[in-house]
Amino acid sequence: MTNKTAKFQVGQLIHHKLFNYRGVVIDVDAIYSGTEEWYKTVARSHPPKDEPWYHLLVHQAEHFTYVAERNMEVDVLKKPIIHPFLNHFFEGMHDGFYVSLHSSH
Repeated sequence: MTNKTAKFQVGQLIHHKLFNYRGVVIDVDAIYSGTEEWYKTVARSHPPKDEPWYHLLVHQAEHFTYVAERNMEVDVLKKPIIHPFLNHFFEGMHDGFYVSLHSSH
């Protein structure tokens, strides 16, 4: 099993390379923590389970998603995202990153 450090962090804006959407990271799992059924049904590209996975709010949507690190890249637009639950996780944006409500900033 790989012991890999997460490339992205909570509050970081990302772009999904396969499905071309933007989002913001709200949580990070060191390894895949979903069900086998979800993985077989949804994770059709079969990304590695022993690398980091991320919980995201999707821009201009009302859902959350769970994405493997290999399918993500830094969002170069650095524009705010629109999501109805954004204020449940973040207090605002600073220097292109969302600041967590539980941050010490």
